[in-house]
Amino acid sequence: MRPSSSCSCKHIRPIHTKTRFVILMHPKEYKKEKNGTGHMTKLQLENSEVIVGVDFTHNVRVNKLLSEKKGSSFLLYPGKENFNLSVRKGSEMNSFLGANPLIFILDGTWPCARKMLKLSTNLQELQRVSFDNEIQSKFIIKQQPESLCLSTIESVYTVLNLLKEGGVEQCDTKDFLNPFEKMIEYQVACILNPNNKKYRSGTKREVLPKVIYKSKAGRSTIFEQKG
Repeated sequence: MRPSSSCSCKHIRPIHTKTRFVILMHPKEYKKEKNGTGHMTKLQLENSEVIVGVDFTHNVRVNKLLSEKKGSSFLLYPGKENFNLSVRKGSEMNSFLGANPLIFILDGTWPCARKMLKLSTNLQELQRVSFDNEIQSKFIIKQQPESLCLSTIESVYTVLNLLKEGGVEQCDTKDFLNPFEKMIEYQVACILNPNNKKYRSGTKREVLPKVIYKSKAGRSTIFEQKG
């Protein structure tokens, strides 16, 4: 999905998971977002797929998955009343999720993600899972609405590690973020390269710490703040 000069495919190392991840991608994310991590997440997970749309109420594929995984399908979305993967451990997590859970993820900006959920009545009926995020996103080339917001691939990485702690997964996540990190390295190198003619000569080439965030929601993020 990227130009050959910035292709990340050589860094892709797919892993197998018991959990199936279904990335519900907003059309804007699918068509216009060059640095979106939804596609990258799909490539890193053998047991995953991307479905593009806004209202999934009558989506044939989504409803087929829901019928096949009735009782073990979940939506990753923030909320205090959710099943918090950071708190529920061991047998409790296994009992709630089951042996081979299906987790849906909304991939788009916050306004887009909210609209997708508002329109999709079948997704509204799903039990929701979330997690307490205590790390700062490495997505330094993109602005997030909050300091603890994560990209799609970082969110899935966090979920996988929590599932491993809970005994639901045994996959190796050591290199899961590698293509994402390599993409960031490449983008930063392009920004800081004084010979890169794609930037205006007078452009200030500097990568600033992510300490100032938008007042309005931007990137789609899955997390739950403590307190």
